[in-house]
Amino acid sequence: MTKQDIVIRTQDGAAKASLFQPSRQPAGEAPGVILYMDAFGPRPALDVMAERLASEGYVVLLPDLFYRYGDYGPLDAKTAFSEEPTRTKLRSMISDTSQDMTRRDSAAFLEALTQAGATGRIGTVGYCMGGGRAINAAAAYPDRIAAAASFHGGRLASDAPDSPHLNVGTIKGRVYVGSAGVDESFPPEQSARLAEALRRAEIDHVIENYIGMAHGWAVPDSRVYDERGAERHWKRLLTLFAETLR
Repeated sequence: MTKQDIVIRTQDGAAKASLFQPSRQPAGEAPGVILYMDAFGPRPALDVMAERLASEGYVVLLPDLFYRYGDYGPLDAKTAFSEEPTRTKLRSMISDTSQDMTRRDSAAFLEALTQAGATGRIGTVGYCMGGGRAINAAAAYPDRIAAAASFHGGRLASDAPDSPHLNVGTIKGRVYVGSAGVDESFPPEQSARLAEALRRAEIDHVIENYIGMAHGWAVPDSRVYDERGAERHWKRLLTLFAETLR
């Protein structure tokens, strides 16, 4: 597995990203994955997750969704929301990086994967704020993205005009949503609303509640990381991609 730091030209500027290539390329068209970061930005913990996906034979792209802010890190996932001034700055970065911005950026992300050799089917996976972006990307680029997964994604079926549940009608691939047992950012009423939207759109999907897990359980540097829950998440994610991208 190799990692390469690259810069991707988008409509709004230049996004830093990391590209992870598998040690052995699969026969035929290589599948790719876009990993949409959580709120704490690209960092070693997400590199480890991207490396694990690459070790399964996927070309993986980990872009910086906060690139419009220039150099802002590093952010500590355990303390960023509990200490000032980081908390205020981070909340501003999240709120000012809209779903539509990431949707536009994703066209450039897909092109970067193609240039890196991922000419086959593409999967998306997102954590926390990245969860909704993974789903919205599948809706925006349905002819390329064959699977989208969200883990402890927030506001997936909110009242916001860019809420992911409003866009699922254009998805052609499969959707998996893994939610924390109790998560204020994705309460039961939103889960029900998302499920109804996916059913009405006749999308092959699963929404699974990880009872006992807290928001952030799957990311290894999270203060609520749970190894057993994280391995369960990996089993679901790798099965999804094996069944849809190969």
